[in-house]
Amino acid sequence: MKKIIIKGLSLILILGLVVPGCTKFDENLNKDPNSASQASGTRLIANTMLYLPGISSNAYGVHYPQYLSLTTFPNNARYIETNFSFSSWYLALTNLEVALNSTLEPTEGLIDNQKAVAKILKAYIFWHMTDRWGDIPFSEALQAGANYVPKYDKQKDVYNGLFKLLDEASAHITVTTAAGNIKNDIMYAGNIDRWRKLGNTIHMLMALRLSKVDPVTGKAEFNKALARGIMTANTDNFAFPHLAQAAHQNFWYNSFTSLGRQWYAVSKPLVDYMKPLADPRLPIFADKTSATNDYVGLAYGLSTDSPPANFSLLGANLRKQDSPVYLVTYSQALFALAEAAKLTWITGGDATAATHYNNAITESIRQWTGTTTGATTYLANPSVVYSPTNAIKQIATERWVHLFLHGYEGWAEWRRTGFPVLTAAPGANGDLIPRREGYPVNEPQINRISYNAAVAAFPYGGTDGLNARVWWDKP
Repeated sequence: MKKIIIKGLSLILILGLVVPGCTKFDENLNKDPNSASQASGTRLIANTMLYLPGISSNAYGVHYPQYLSLTTFPNNARYIETNFSFSSWYLALTNLEVALNSTLEPTEGLIDNQKAVAKILKAYIFWHMTDRWGDIPFSEALQAGANYVPKYDKQKDVYNGLFKLLDEASAHITVTTAAGNIKNDIMYAGNIDRWRKLGNTIHMLMALRLSKVDPVTGKAEFNKALARGIMTANTDNFAFPHLAQAAHQNFWYNSFTSLGRQWYAVSKPLVDYMKPLADPRLPIFADKTSATNDYVGLAYGLSTDSPPANFSLLGANLRKQDSPVYLVTYSQALFALAEAAKLTWITGGDATAATHYNNAITESIRQWTGTTTGATTYLANPSVVYSPTNAIKQIATERWVHLFLHGYEGWAEWRRTGFPVLTAAPGANGDLIPRREGYPVNEPQINRISYNAAVAAFPYGGTDGLNARVWWDKP
């Protein structure tokens, strides 16, 4: 997807560029009549929204939880790449920082609401980043020329900072009628109440990440967010709406259709779980093979460019030019509530957990297929029926299915819960599935002291690469 960088205004506001010149002329001669005198907060925010599909649609993250297998050029599924750049995400965050530190235009929506949306997006992107890399520049980041070598904050401190950021957004957001809505909103068409629910849902999902490393804080933050009001229907889903045009097309359409790369098949682990259960989502996730007119998963992590001839490619409905990308969903919230009930973070015990679990699966089927047809039959499968003794495994596995294509989120939940049980690509990365991604290759040169301190302080040891663990991924 192409990204429209708002160059002039952003660079001036961020870098504070001052061009010396003669002062004898009328000051109006130095004003560009075609440029805004105030920051367009909603346009800056919209610019950041254009980066959002990359959180899900990615040629690397989708392989860690084994959603897709590669039919050719299998390096990504074999973890050959170990270090990944985060510069584009800091670029995306820069626009939000400008919006949060500028005089905004009130005609584009309530100022507090513009800033609340910017804070929610800022928290969401930083959450994505810290869950990939662990400790990252946070408190000293986004200062441009004021600090070229920011320190790496501990992931625990990043999480606490993001909880605070979401607290601020929740406290200042004003939900009235249309008067509270904002302009230039790609995601929710300006509906500020949906942004309110999104912020609280993100807060709640973040809190659940702490289930092993800090359950006391996790429970408190979870219930705080829940009390404020989370998503209540699939209409609240945070999904990027691609368009039927080259400038804003779906990542998978670009790969399959624009570039002609038939490289991505649905993985054998996923098909082997879904097919015996007659999962109504499978016809969406995968195409039937031409050879057998059936759903066949491709073995994960093949080390050859010559795969078996019979396999199912990624479903055609998910790789249309305008296919949406689901980022934060109502079903995710329901799965979180089911797990929270089982963990006794919320009241109700197994009865409440079962209700949320069943509703999560039903709404997932609705999200992916457009109907709940088949949901009752699916829920009646003996292995799917809620079991108090296997509840966490069931919730985690069904959440894994629901998060299909959202590789980084599915990977994060797999790391946290250990379910479903997955096997690394044979012979790759010492037969280990990655636990984090390595820092950008240029960080040891451009930010050496901060980088070295971050690596030395990995919470569970290890070196900068794929096998050290982030803070919440407690062994």
